[in-house]
Amino acid sequence: QVQLVESGGGSVQAGDSLRLSCAVSGRAFSSYAMGWFRQAPGKEREFVAGIRWDGGNRNYADSVKGRFTIARGNTKNTAFLQMNSLKPEDTAVYYCVADTFGTGAAMASSWEFWGQGTQVTVSP
Repeated sequence: QVQLVESGGGSVQAGDSLRLSCAVSGRAFSSYAMGWFRQAPGKEREFVAGIRWDGGNRNYADSVKGRFTIARGNTKNTAFLQMNSLKPEDTAVYYCVADTFGTGAAMASSWEFWGQGTQVTVSP
């Protein structure tokens, strides 16, 4: 069973930066597309960013384009989400996701594995 463990969440002020990490268990990391979703209180879960299993394509939600960057470190079985210029509307629980030979798609149903989430809170 693949396990995804997020870290790096916290409370910051608007304009600050955070970097989320996602540690992936097992030896098949290089075959996984990696991604991030988020869910704010009272709202539906939404796609944030995804990267294809081979790193060949990155996909972002319009709301984070130009501010967030997804990356993967194949030597450390870890994916990252660098979040710059944070806004209060970025406040949410952020979930790491993985999908075997995936494309980094925006649909939640495309992703096989989900982490437990990490809270990000951005104050005005």
